Amino acid sequence: MAGLGGLGRRGLVAGGLCLQPGPDPGRRAPADEGAARTLQGEAANCRLRPGGQTVTAPFSHRPTPAVPAGTRIVHVVRQFLPNRGGLEDVVANLCRAQLALGLKPSVVTLDRLFSRPELVLPASEVIDGIPVSRIPFRGSTRYPLAPEVFSHLREADLVHVHAIDFFFDALALGWLLHRKPLVATTHGGFFHTGDFASLKKLWFNGPTRLSAQAYRAIAGCSTNDARMFERLAPGKVRVIENGVDLDKFAGASSPDPQRRLVSIGRFSKNKRPDRLIAMMAVLAQREPSWHLDMLGVASDWTEEALRTAIASAGMERNVTLHLGLDDAAARQVMSRASLFVSASEFEGFGLALVEAMSAGLVPVVQPNAAFASLAGKFPVVRTVDFADAEEAATAVEQAHADLAHFPGNTRPRLSDLASYSWNEVTRRYLEFYAAAL
Repeated sequence: MAGLGGLGRRGLVAGGLCLQPGPDPGRRAPADEGAARTLQGEAANCRLRPGGQTVTAPFSHRPTPAVPAGTRIVHVVRQFLPNRGGLEDVVANLCRAQLALGLKPSVVTLDRLFSRPELVLPASEVIDGIPVSRIPFRGSTRYPLAPEVFSHLREADLVHVHAIDFFFDALALGWLLHRKPLVATTHGGFFHTGDFASLKKLWFNGPTRLSAQAYRAIAGCSTNDARMFERLAPGKVRVIENGVDLDKFAGASSPDPQRRLVSIGRFSKNKRPDRLIAMMAVLAQREPSWHLDMLGVASDWTEEALRTAIASAGMERNVTLHLGLDDAAARQVMSRASLFVSASEFEGFGLALVEAMSAGLVPVVQPNAAFASLAGKFPVVRTVDFADAEEAATAVEQAHADLAHFPGNTRPRLSDLASYSWNEVTRRYLEFYAAAL
């Protein structure tokens, strides 16, 4: 397959997808030109039309519209690696999958991490083969102003905006300046907390509604997101739940039931780490051997504020704070634990919950919209209102008891999470892109 360099046909088929080779320069074949042709050998499951509409992925029962190899996709996102978080992980994994398929993804992001604003990162860098351009910004981290983004779109065939912030609005309102096809993924919008709820509602139904009209397609990373954005852009919205690296923490949990819990995620206001600490105070009073490992990065809650809250509750021996762990270190922490807990009041998708299930951790979580949706799909997910520390502690105790007595019915199974594999999610995004190009 010309134009794929060293990747070749074998690499594309092994990745679970086939891509159409790019069209000849200056010429676009008619949609009905030529007969379908079948590849031989390992590529036998992939059908290509010379005019180029469809390929069929070996793991899919329906055709996937082709995106030409070499298509330049610019991902625009406010935070990226080396920052750690769900948004950053999703964009990085999507880029890696696209690179493996012969596409040319790149990232435009801000030049400072919100967790370490004093540190200015390099203006350009290549991370895991992904070209990254960083631009300065002014104003609040909630709506960072970064007009330099327009100068990084010249070579793009498609611009993929992640989350609803300045970039979503600016690239829509400035479309006449760049004239690039725009798509977006919602990542929960900007409703992570109830702060400024009235203002957010006005903004959503005003500027966000106006901006959405410039986008050819919008991916809601949950059914709740999709339902919300469908009101703004009818007919443009589809659900594409986030992919999850299922191998990263696969089977990491303790093989034997332990009175040890793990929480995962940035320490933002909506995650309610204070409620986890309050729940631990109740658990430790009932049984002193209970322990919680809190994994994440500082955000609205600083390290100092978290340590103060832990000390105020008398939980220094029962709660351990882990900031900025890499995957190997996080896996080591999980190897001593049996349960995952989250008191989060809002989640765009629930990435940490799916990662926890891949590790075999039994989830006990707050019934926000995203977690409630996942609980509806996976009976092993237990929900409880962490606003009531006593009730939450009882739910954790019951989950541990059930794991000890009925492990087969209580522990999550990795095989149940196949729909979140990056092979499958990348296929959905290829379909999403093809409809927009």
